[in-house]
Amino acid sequence: MFGNLFEEDYSSVSSSQYGSGKKLKTKGLEPPAPREFTKLSGIRNQGGTCYLSSLLQTLHFTPEFREALFSLGPEELGSLEDKDKPEAKVRIIPLQLQRLFAQLLLVDQEAASTTDLTDSFGWTSDESAKLRKLPPFLTISLLRFNFDFVKCERYKDTSCYTFPLRINLKPFCEQSDMDDMEYMYDLFSVIIHKGGCYGGHYHVYIKDVDHLGNWQCQEEISDSAVNLKAPQNEEETDDPLVVLKAILLQEEANQIPVDQLGQKLLIKTGISWNKKYRKQHGPLRKFLRLHPQVFLLSTDESTVSLQRSHFPQVPSDPQSHEQIAHTLASEPPGLRDNISCPHWFDINDSKVQPIKEKDIMQQFQGKESAYMLFYRKATLQRPSEAQANPRYRVPCHLLKEMDAANVLLQTRRAECDSANSTFELHLHLGPHYRFFNGALHPAVSQTESVWDLTFDKRKTVGDLRQSIFQLLEFWEGDMVLSVAKRVPAGLHVYHTLDGDELTLGEAEIADEEDIFVWNGVEVGGVQIQTGFDCEPLLLHILHLELSGEGSECEQLVESPHVFPANAEVGTVFTALGTPEGVLLMNSVESTDEECWTAIPQEDMKKTFREQGLRNGSLILVQDSDSDDNSLLSKQGRWTSSMNELNWLQVKNFCQSGSEEKQVQIAVTMHTVVFDIRIKAIKELKLMKELAENSCLRPIDRNGRLLCPVPDTSTLEEAEVKMGSSVGLCLGKAPTSSQLFLFFALGTDIHPGAELEVIVEETLSVRDCLKIMLEKSGQQGEMWHLRKMDWCYEAGEPLCEEDATLKELMICSGDTLLLTEGKLPSPGHLKMPIWWYQPERLSGHRESWDHLNCAFSQGSSWGAAPTQGAPGPEPAEVSLLYLGDMEISEEATLAELKSKALALPSVLKLAVQSTSLLRVWTVESKRPSRLLRTGWRQLKEYRLGRRTELCLELLQKEEDLGISKLPKGKRRKTKILCKGDHIT
Repeated sequence: MFGNLFEEDYSSVSSSQYGSGKKLKTKGLEPPAPREFTKLSGIRNQGGTCYLSSLLQTLHFTPEFREALFSLGPEELGSLEDKDKPEAKVRIIPLQLQRLFAQLLLVDQEAASTTDLTDSFGWTSDESAKLRKLPPFLTISLLRFNFDFVKCERYKDTSCYTFPLRINLKPFCEQSDMDDMEYMYDLFSVIIHKGGCYGGHYHVYIKDVDHLGNWQCQEEISDSAVNLKAPQNEEETDDPLVVLKAILLQEEANQIPVDQLGQKLLIKTGISWNKKYRKQHGPLRKFLRLHPQVFLLSTDESTVSLQRSHFPQVPSDPQSHEQIAHTLASEPPGLRDNISCPHWFDINDSKVQPIKEKDIMQQFQGKESAYMLFYRKATLQRPSEAQANPRYRVPCHLLKEMDAANVLLQTRRAECDSANSTFELHLHLGPHYRFFNGALHPAVSQTESVWDLTFDKRKTVGDLRQSIFQLLEFWEGDMVLSVAKRVPAGLHVYHTLDGDELTLGEAEIADEEDIFVWNGVEVGGVQIQTGFDCEPLLLHILHLELSGEGSECEQLVESPHVFPANAEVGTVFTALGTPEGVLLMNSVESTDEECWTAIPQEDMKKTFREQGLRNGSLILVQDSDSDDNSLLSKQGRWTSSMNELNWLQVKNFCQSGSEEKQVQIAVTMHTVVFDIRIKAIKELKLMKELAENSCLRPIDRNGRLLCPVPDTSTLEEAEVKMGSSVGLCLGKAPTSSQLFLFFALGTDIHPGAELEVIVEETLSVRDCLKIMLEKSGQQGEMWHLRKMDWCYEAGEPLCEEDATLKELMICSGDTLLLTEGKLPSPGHLKMPIWWYQPERLSGHRESWDHLNCAFSQGSSWGAAPTQGAPGPEPAEVSLLYLGDMEISEEATLAELKSKALALPSVLKLAVQSTSLLRVWTVESKRPSRLLRTGWRQLKEYRLGRRTELCLELLQKEEDLGISKLPKGKRRKTKILCKGDHIT
């Protein structure tokens, strides 16, 4: 059956590439994922191997090929153990192919690896076979990929190719005396290509002849899951047995972790187990234990499933049978399905999805369409023992290897699952803590007070408590576990872990959680308040104190104090032991004196949290008869802290009579631009009227004023850096619907020489052009706009004159260029034309000298040979500007040459024929790409609106069409044309 298919070129195969054949290779730290609900395995893409994967899956799902391959034993193929022996002949490719097919059949992994197989490739075969009779299998290529010899480019044929699910070859055979069924072939594989001729992706539709996979489409699974034994009324909802059975029947394989069962119950009924059933039926795990006739718990009680006796009865109706088939995980999948129904799968590298037979018709045409078809004789019958039996006729040594691989995978998955199911807990031991300064603090060293514990999060709170009891042999009395958190003031206890039956996941315990272990009442004889409401806040209190004993001088002192968040603000006076006075508070972000706010007397009864105070907030205490800002202005501390803040340099560009040229303003990233501008006007001693008609503009490193920043934005939103310079300029900043644009005349632009304008973003390009022409003092209609690119050069023209600036994505700060010349009409090109002549050519020397005299503007540079066509040798050449030419994109290259001959400067050369002219594109001031084939339209060359062309005068006529080239050069020209097209 195989012929010399597996003959190998041993000279090109390294014996060090292959393993012993006893272990599967897996990459990464985690084991490969198990098979999904289809129970079929895909093939991992190594990068560009999708076509190989599709072809291998087709061969794998051809049972006759697979079994014939498995029938080859060591006497035909040798053994991988002998591959290093020089006298042994080991046929590595079929051996690796056997192992791959065995993995696809038997190893419980989402996708198999073809690394060993592709490493073994090294054979070639030039033999071809001719059909002398109808083969058992028929392969048809739809020839989607072709080459256009006119355009010199490849293309993919996306037109409609219909093909039947069953084909009759009798009309195409010379002999027609056999039974009609002998001519019938059934489709069983379709390789599909998605993409174009230069790239794409392959996947395959395959018919599962032996019913090895679990075939059922996702929408049917979800529909059946919803309708499968759901509680019908309120009485059934009140029965936890009915509800839990319904949930388990909706799970694949009817199995689920116990901690997820409680969550799904909450989602399904809207009420948790503890609220609805615990009072009557006890904890969830206890309920499951008390009903062993219904529920089957795993040995560690981490998962639960239904006892088989409680599976729904299989109905006689095949359609109903198929709807609940996915719940019967213990039965072979192939026997659960309707055998007469064709089972098709879409195998896309690692992913395998069931599809319906009608989905094949969607691959008749388009960018994603059928590429190759595989048919098998309709008379080929599969033995009944092969149905739904992936072990059928697999060699014994491969069965043992795959069984060992599955055991290894299960072990690795269990280890990985265990590693992913544990987390670290920090146990703070109550007897080693003391409560002072408003929070809990270790009474001994951190090592003795805090123990780290690695624990399985699938276990319960009761399990955690029991484990801690075993760790702390010295513990006596009740043990309460509470979630704690480190805050600036110390350690604070938030809530107690109730419900010993809850898993740590259900109790919302996170990794690295702090757990406080205590008696639930007091620590060191002090009763502890718990919860978020009484969270301790560390505040900085500023108040006056005498500088020393006997001194009458007072100084401002800052001292930290801790208060419960639910305490009244007035308790500050009690903590300081001072009579009531005035309190001022400041935010955490800034200590600017303007941020200080006095707390009204009626708000003294409010809590610290209600007043908006947080950890690190400042509170200033003053006598009630003193001025609110008296302390702020007296103390040098505030002046120095202002200097320590970040600053912004504001320069005066208002051309006022002010003597001040610049000033530093203290700011933060959250300072509003409006506040900075007003403060700068005050400190620069400018007129107040400027507050209504001025703006701030960043200054770049070259001293250029950039786009104004909006008054309402902060420095962070405006992306203004600390320590940078901004200019205070006349004029308002643009609003949110306006654009600030720079513009200039011509294309030779110098930074800083542009004009400025503010326009609405909904303005059209045509109206914007009029405004810019008017502001620059220009007249006429022979102008258009170009957008300056990032390297300060003229970019593409704004051709859509009726489009708005917003639609063309013009943004504030962009520079537009007023360029002389009207835009070409739609579908036309306007290109500069140059004259090019290598100095080494002596012909037409007089005409060349005449052109040099006629045109003073010209530049010289060295010409480089170009890729894609025969070009001139390196020599000094000159390009002289002939003028601009406008021409339709529908025109041919020959018509462009004819129109170029009509240019006044070219008429002086008296060129006799267009065949004496070559046309090159110009890039980087040198000829680049030769345009050939005179009858091709210009749009086929994809020239673009910025293309420049040059004309070369030849000494004799030349036609660069492919048909005119010598036969020896045609192959080379095809390749060059393709290269040109790609470029």
